[in-house]
Amino acid sequence: MADRFFPNTMPSFVDETTIEESFLEGAKDPLLELLYLPYGTVCEKLKRVAFDLKETIVKETWVCKRGRVSDYTVYTGALGTAFLLFKAYQVTRDKNDLVLCSDIIKACDSASRGSGHVTFICGQAGVYSLGAVVAKHNGDEQLCDHYLTKFKEIELPKDLPNELLYGRAGFLWACSFLNKNIGRETISPTQIRAVVAEVIKSGRKMGKGRCPLMYEWHGKRYWGAAHGLAGIMHVLMDMELKADEVEDVKATLHYIIRNRFPSGNYPSSEGSESDRLVHWCHGAPGVALTLIKAAKVFSNDEFLQAAVEAAEVIWNRGLLKRVGICHGKVEYLYKAKAFACFLHARAQALISEGVMHGGDRPYSLFEGIGGMSYLFFDMIDPMETRFPAYEL
Repeated sequence: MADRFFPNTMPSFVDETTIEESFLEGAKDPLLELLYLPYGTVCEKLKRVAFDLKETIVKETWVCKRGRVSDYTVYTGALGTAFLLFKAYQVTRDKNDLVLCSDIIKACDSASRGSGHVTFICGQAGVYSLGAVVAKHNGDEQLCDHYLTKFKEIELPKDLPNELLYGRAGFLWACSFLNKNIGRETISPTQIRAVVAEVIKSGRKMGKGRCPLMYEWHGKRYWGAAHGLAGIMHVLMDMELKADEVEDVKATLHYIIRNRFPSGNYPSSEGSESDRLVHWCHGAPGVALTLIKAAKVFSNDEFLQAAVEAAEVIWNRGLLKRVGICHGKVEYLYKAKAFACFLHARAQALISEGVMHGGDRPYSLFEGIGGMSYLFFDMIDPMETRFPAYEL
């Protein structure tokens, strides 16, 4: 198990107000030096690195490819670069980032034609919804309407799965993204309700017995954020649900809490006995984000306590030996700072030494340094922190 993560030897908490200058001057470990710096000072360092990483990512995924797009997705492709540029714009209000973001989205629009994929993270819904939001920020109403029209023309296949990356939940997330950023009922309640009804119907059919809602993807009943219960419940909590549907969502969350591992981590799928994965896609990180949301939506202390316990798993086993936000996540302000400092101080050296995996797509948002850049931007204003393409 330990071959998947670095032992976390960082202090569990540092009170910045008690640090003496003599300690900082004598600190020999760059990581410890960062940890003991005031939050604002660290964020200025992270901000500079975030911009440098962003420029590298744009160069490698756009400039060097001369605007040609093969992978258009948010997950591993050019749309992830566009999403990062939109984040940079939100931090700095630099219109140059917004213009470049729009250019990349246009290329992704062309590349996505005929793909048949319909979600935000891995499909055309991501192209059209992000395109509409960026066009609105650019003041281009005609282009915004163009993307909205294309979004509303998306047809969901009858055999579509229900999970986040490729299924109905991923389409519904894009609807919520539009309604939040363009305006309420940009996507009509009627259209959304029809998809929600299918998700609930499918979950009840498979969940008969132990769990109120259950879903299957490629033959497995996954529990995590990317393909399973955590991701689907996360999206459903943003929907207008009937009273009995609300109870099914809550009962499903109670079910996964009752059946977690003794360690506090969560199985990747129903019946799995392997307590190895501590990723956003599988395990405690994605489930923790869903439980935090459930604690707010339902004002439920049990969900909050379970989220706290999952966060401890992440703190102890979350320094994964690979870069990217799909396979690693942070919690709490200090601990977020600590994880970010670890990446800042050691990631590049560990990657060059071959000790840390540089990611399957090394410049992508979910499997590369794009996620690291996004995290560093998020640290600048932690109250506005959102896991990309998951939290609204």
